[in-house]
Amino acid sequence: MNMNKTNRIEMTRWLALGSLGGLIVLGLAWEMWLAPIRPGGSLLALKVLPLCIPLAGILKNRMYTYRWVSLMVWIYFTEGATRAWSDRPPGNYLAMLEVLLCLLLFTACALHVRIRLKNSPASDAAATSLP
Repeated sequence: MNMNKTNRIEMTRWLALGSLGGLIVLGLAWEMWLAPIRPGGSLLALKVLPLCIPLAGILKNRMYTYRWVSLMVWIYFTEGATRAWSDRPPGNYLAMLEVLLCLLLFTACALHVRIRLKNSPASDAAATSLP
């Protein structure tokens, strides 16, 4: 694997980690302080708990984690899109930020998996066996 591909893998890894961390921080701040459903915060802040699960897998660069996170993120995207249309400011602006972070996370995970699969030994063997 050449250095350029290694750099792209690391870039997508850090983008995934940053956007996942951003979703966690946003979810907590949103539901506890910035625009909670109830004054003083709500139990809706617990929605960030499933986002904490993949942190270890992304830090350890596990391919399986990137795959299932790219599917799980659509739940948060749906929530963000729904609340962006139905909430009032500042909640709708926070929802738009959630949508953006979800799109970044999905893109980072999808690119990470694509780059790593393209560089796997199985794909190298298949490329050399072609006529």
